[in-house]
Amino acid sequence: MSRIGESNKTNMKLNQLILAAVVGVLFVFPAWAADDSATNSSEAAEIEALKKQVQELDQKVRALERQRESEQEAAANTNQEQIQELDQKVRILARQHELDQEDAAAAAKTRPRLKLDASGFTLSSADTNFVISLQGVLQEDSRTFFADHNIANSGFLLRRARPIISGTVFRDFDFNFTPDFGGNTAQIVDAYLNYRYRPELQLEAGKFKSPVGLEHLVADRNTLFNERSLVTDLMPNRDLGVELHGDLFGGAVSYAAGIFNGAPDYNGTTVNADSDNDKAFAGRLFFQPWKTSDVDWLRGLGFGAGGSYESDRNGASGLTPGYTTDGQQKFFVYTNGIAANGQHWRISPQGYYYYGPFGILGEYVISDQQVSRTTAPLTSADLQHTAWEVAASWVLTGEDASYNSAVTPRHPFDPRAGHWGAWQVVGRYEELDIDNSAFPTFASSTASASSAHAWSAGLNWYLNRNVRVNASFSHTVFSGYTGTSPAVPAQTENVFFTRIQLAF
Repeated sequence: MSRIGESNKTNMKLNQLILAAVVGVLFVFPAWAADDSATNSSEAAEIEALKKQVQELDQKVRALERQRESEQEAAANTNQEQIQELDQKVRILARQHELDQEDAAAAAKTRPRLKLDASGFTLSSADTNFVISLQGVLQEDSRTFFADHNIANSGFLLRRARPIISGTVFRDFDFNFTPDFGGNTAQIVDAYLNYRYRPELQLEAGKFKSPVGLEHLVADRNTLFNERSLVTDLMPNRDLGVELHGDLFGGAVSYAAGIFNGAPDYNGTTVNADSDNDKAFAGRLFFQPWKTSDVDWLRGLGFGAGGSYESDRNGASGLTPGYTTDGQQKFFVYTNGIAANGQHWRISPQGYYYYGPFGILGEYVISDQQVSRTTAPLTSADLQHTAWEVAASWVLTGEDASYNSAVTPRHPFDPRAGHWGAWQVVGRYEELDIDNSAFPTFASSTASASSAHAWSAGLNWYLNRNVRVNASFSHTVFSGYTGTSPAVPAQTENVFFTRIQLAF
């Protein structure tokens, strides 16, 4: 269009020059004729002929202008039509693109989602109402005992090998199925269904951890040491039952209350059938008042208490088969012919504090149980065993520590880039005391110790979110043992642990 306008301007200037020349001729010739009286008639005739030619030229110029204007108008109309046609095509393409996007969005709403990352393998429906996840824990440990007179075997062991299948159905129903193929036997560790009406109100049924111990509720992949403390010896283990639980006020208050078959202390076998038809009640109330506040140094403070109550009736299955050390050696067992008979209650005040790379956890537990002799001399007693622990940790590389989550390295292990993951030092002190009334009627001092005291120190190396390497040393001393050596409580237990763990 700009070129057409420039052409029009040029033609107009040319026409103006021609007209000016013609006008000049019209004025010059008459003046010249009037001044020269000697001009003859033939010259006048020539002038008239020239005037006629000028008029004809003027007519031709006007005709050319009209023709050019007509052509320019036709060209402009053609260009306008082309522009409109192109505009229409652009609109059609834009609408088609919008339709394609709408179709893609509609398809995405119904297309299953597949995710594979450091958290595991997850397949879900588009609306996430149906989810199934595959995770796993693999732990290869070593235990090396020093000066133990060959009582325990040093060597490697497959501590845990657990494929974990979990997920959600119909939006609100969560499930978990976890078998374990570590050790010498295969067993079902967890198998439960949880109805999640709201975070504040959930109902869980199946086999899962009893909600009493603080350290016991830490996932196996996240414990500071290879083995849990002596405190856990007095806690109920996993059990079959139903539990109501939830988090109130954004997690500032957590509660759990359940009815279970009744499990013996931690290292006992879970009671899959209630032999005495008396159920166990277990619960926990925990507070994190500043969890959602802006006060950073108080956000990681938590405290509360857990407990349980049950009544046993002459059931040997209600007693623990023994309490074990950090190295998983038994240092206390009841003698033959002893049964749980009467009330059994536990109470455990507990708490932790985490701030930045620092963390500390502590708990105390009382396990009070009535026991009886089923052989002569027949007698009974109310035995009260106690235990406590304090465990602390510090992440040397500056990452945050937390209660039940692994340390996530800022820079995962990659020696080519000069990255070495995260490093954490850990320490723990623990004690377990047996009620003195247990000896000699219900336990023998020639076979069992009356107490165990232990300290442990270690270094944990988190290569990335999935791979971890542990090394620690534990020293345990015993008291009250009157038997002869060699035996577990006749000497201190010194054991060095290592672990290579894959968890996803």
